[in-house]
Parts: sequence; C-alpha cells; structure tokens
Amino acid sequence: MDAELADHVRAASAAARRHALAFRAPAGKDALPWSVIEAYDARVRSHVERDPRIEDERDRVLIAAVKLAETPVEEGEDTIASARTHLVDAIAYLEQAVLRFGRVNRQGAKLGHGHYGQPVGSRD
Repeated sequence: MDAELADHVRAASAAARRHALAFRAPAGKDALPWSVIEAYDARVRSHVERDPRIEDERDRVLIAAVKLAETPVEEGEDTIASARTHLVDAIAYLEQAVLRFGRVNRQGAKLGHGHYGQPVGSRD
C-alpha cells in the first residue's frame, strides 16, 4: 500500500507539469526552475529519506527547466517544444524515482505521511 506521501508526490508532479506547460518566454524565465520544483520541495523533499537517485532526478528537473527558460524564442516553436517535453519527462522521472526509491523519513512519519521507513510507493 502506498504511503500517504505518494499522493503528495503525484500532486507536486502535476503542479510542476502545469508550470512547465504554461511557461511562455521570456516572462518568468528566472523563476521557472524554482516554480517547477517548488511544490516538490515544500510537500515531499523534507519528508523522504535522502537518496542520491532521487536528488539526481531533482537536479535533472532543475537543469531541464533552466534549458527551457533559456531557449531563445528565435530558435522556433519546435526547439521550445522539445525543451518543454524534456522538462515534462524529467518531472515524470523524478516522480517515478520518489515512488520507487523513496522511504518516509521521521519528519514525514510525524506528520502522518506513512510509517518511518515505509516505501513511498507500493512494491506490488
């Protein structure tokens, strides 16, 4: 059975995808990477045990967001669409990494997001 935290992971991923899909350069270019990762950091990151595989995926999201934000409009819609797709994929990989490798930490357990050490996603 999934930890309650799995719902927060899915909601944070949905929020990140909304930010990625709504981004239109150049407005908000500096804020995009942080707005994409904001819900994850607020709702999930501090409630799962640190795992380098999860942190690597979080970094990939930030890098993909910076690449999208810095893609010049002059390069055309196809290039922008490709960068946006890369970001959406990175968000999906982060979600899957947390669901697959994440374990509820003590803080998450205190807040009722599952039992300490419980896998975030089910292992069916």
